[in-house]
Amino acid sequence: AGPSAASAAPVPAELVTAAQKTVPGVVSVMVGGGAASSASGSGFAIDNQQHIVTNDHILAKGGGGEVTVELSDGRRYAAEVVGREPGSDLAVLRVPAVAGLAPLPLAKPRSTKVGEPVLAVGSPLGLAGTVTAGIVSALDRQVRLGTTRRSAVQTDASINPGNSGGPLVNARGEVVGVNTAIATIDGNGSIGIGFAIPIEQVQQTADTIIGKGG
Repeated sequence: AGPSAASAAPVPAELVTAAQKTVPGVVSVMVGGGAASSASGSGFAIDNQQHIVTNDHILAKGGGGEVTVELSDGRRYAAEVVGREPGSDLAVLRVPAVAGLAPLPLAKPRSTKVGEPVLAVGSPLGLAGTVTAGIVSALDRQVRLGTTRRSAVQTDASINPGNSGGPLVNARGEVVGVNTAIATIDGNGSIGIGFAIPIEQVQQTADTIIGKGG
C-alpha cells in the first residue's frame, strides 16, 4: 500500500454540498475595536428581513461598541442590535437590505439525532468561511449557556474562538444549533467537545427578540 492508504476517508458528498450552501449565509461579526475592548465571532441570516443570529457574549466582550458584519464576499456593513438575551446567550442583529443575505434553512424541532454528521461554520481566529466536520456527540447536555444552565447539542466538530454565533448544520444544510462554547483542558483550544444552542431554543428566542425589536 502506498502513502495514500493512510489518507483520511473521503468526505461524504452531501457534506460538501451542505458546506457550499451554508458558507454564503454565514457572516463574521466584529464588535468594538481601537482603544476600546473588541470581540469577534460569527452569525447567520435567519430570515428575509436581514436579521442575523449570533451569540450575546460576543457583544458583551465588545463592551457595547459598534457592530460590523462582514459577508462571505468581503462586503462590510454596520449592524443594528435588534435585541439581546443574555440568559440564553443569543442576540439578533440587522443589516441593510442591500446586503441581500439569504437565510439558512432550520432543522425541524427535535429532529437532530446522535451520530449524525454535522458541520460547524464560522470564523475561528478570524478565518472567515471555515468549515469543520464532526458528528452530534450527545443531545440535551446540561451546560452553562449565557447566565443559566440549559440543554445543548454536543459535537466533536472543531469549534474555536471566533466560531461562536455560527451555525452547526446537518448534512442537508439545515441549522441544528448555534455554536457557543467549548470544553478545554487548561484553557487550550478545542479538544473535540463543543456545544451548540439547540435550534428550537434559537428559533424561540430570535422570534421573541425580533417581535419586540422589529
